[in-house]
Amino acid sequence: MTNNLNRRSLLRGGGAAAAGAAAVPLLGTPAGATEQRPGGGVGHGPPVGGADSVVPTRDPLIEQRADPLITYPHRGMYYMTGSVPAYDRIVVRGAPTLEGLAHTRESTVWKRPSSGRMGGHIWAPELHRIDGRWYIYFAAGDSDDVFRIRMYVLESRAEDPREDAWELRGQITTAWDTFALDATTFEHRGSLYYVWAQAEPGIDTNSNLYIAEMDSPVAIKGDPVRIAVPTKEWETRGFRVNEGAYVLIRNGRVFMTFSASATDANYCVGLLTADAEANLLDPASWTKSPQPLLETNEANSRYGPGHNSFTVAEDGETDVLVYHARSYREIDGDPLYDPNRHTRVQKLNWYPDGTPALGIPIAEGESVVRFSPLDSPESFVRHGQGGRLVVDRVADRVERSQFRIVPGFLDPGRVALRCVDLPDHHVRVSDGSPVIAPYTDSDEYGRASGFIRDEGLAGREGVSFRLSEDPHSYLAHREGRLVVERPRSWADRQRATFRVR
Repeated sequence: MTNNLNRRSLLRGGGAAAAGAAAVPLLGTPAGATEQRPGGGVGHGPPVGGADSVVPTRDPLIEQRADPLITYPHRGMYYMTGSVPAYDRIVVRGAPTLEGLAHTRESTVWKRPSSGRMGGHIWAPELHRIDGRWYIYFAAGDSDDVFRIRMYVLESRAEDPREDAWELRGQITTAWDTFALDATTFEHRGSLYYVWAQAEPGIDTNSNLYIAEMDSPVAIKGDPVRIAVPTKEWETRGFRVNEGAYVLIRNGRVFMTFSASATDANYCVGLLTADAEANLLDPASWTKSPQPLLETNEANSRYGPGHNSFTVAEDGETDVLVYHARSYREIDGDPLYDPNRHTRVQKLNWYPDGTPALGIPIAEGESVVRFSPLDSPESFVRHGQGGRLVVDRVADRVERSQFRIVPGFLDPGRVALRCVDLPDHHVRVSDGSPVIAPYTDSDEYGRASGFIRDEGLAGREGVSFRLSEDPHSYLAHREGRLVVERPRSWADRQRATFRVR
């Protein structure tokens, strides 16, 4: 591979979480901006509740900050860092809420020198707290070759990482003096690990993923272990790239997300998985996902999502996905110099088999919710083939079970249920059955898609949706289908009550 890297608009990547090393649980705050769609508008009526109401709906959360890392709360504060478009400095901001990160001051904690080593591009800082100290892992080029990217580390003994107390501890060296970036760390079973992306001599790729145990927070020990090489079609679009790893340990497994392909609309997120009891330094312990977990979504105008991290919302329970994406596909010139990769957050869900459900990059708008029957708490409403609405455990395509409660089209006292993955589709009643159907500007569509949202018929912890044209009929579930029924018994009332989650 060549060092002539104007073409390296591929590898900018990094970001991971904080506190200690990196297993995560996550969450955010309420509020945020909204947008209008046909017949839509800002939500109204009683709060919909559910965990998603604690994740900010503001989108983007922070503009022009790529490779975002938001730490887990430390002494009541979230801290955030990421790449700035000028690639000339490292910044940190802090706030007691995720929403607050959008409004708080930002501190420059380190600037590149005017010449020499580290005087080139500064990429993908990651902020971690290890053994009572803060560390920032970042990549930097040289002033006379901005793409001679190598990995470096800063250390601070201050309690607040925004303070001017950072000391450069030097370069993190590996087996080869080649293009290297996007370092992250995590602790597991008493060992501290370092994961990064690097160009290995003799392999015709732009970067692969490597892991090593750390001798200290500023140095690795032993030889690098290669655990991922970009070989799949979705990893080799534009460039052959694996980079931007981040680790989440949960459900007896070590999950490592990573980014792949060029940094334009081809950019996407894949997953490596290892058993929590396995030898993480054995490449055979890691299995790569056959398809990306997060990629460009045309319907929501989100392009090139990637370089993610995770955190937890203020409730201490709701997991939150942090990533960057653009809101347009076409880019003039090198994608590396397009500044509009914005920091975005959304709820991270989980599939029944214990694997993370990243879903799709979600557009701005009302809170995203899922509906779970009161009498079947592990099941959710989702749309299936032919617009049918079913109720099951949702083993894949989590986005098909995500909705927004928006104002109705004819009557402000009604609501409509909009699909997240098909934002021009809503739940409507057709021939006595609920289905999803694309929006049409007609009174008939407005009536068929309008519901009265009531307190749950079987309990205040849920909601029930009454038909506009039949005050005695409600949406309910029966035998794996969403149906319209007139509840008569207590069991019927439970089937017509849904928790908003």
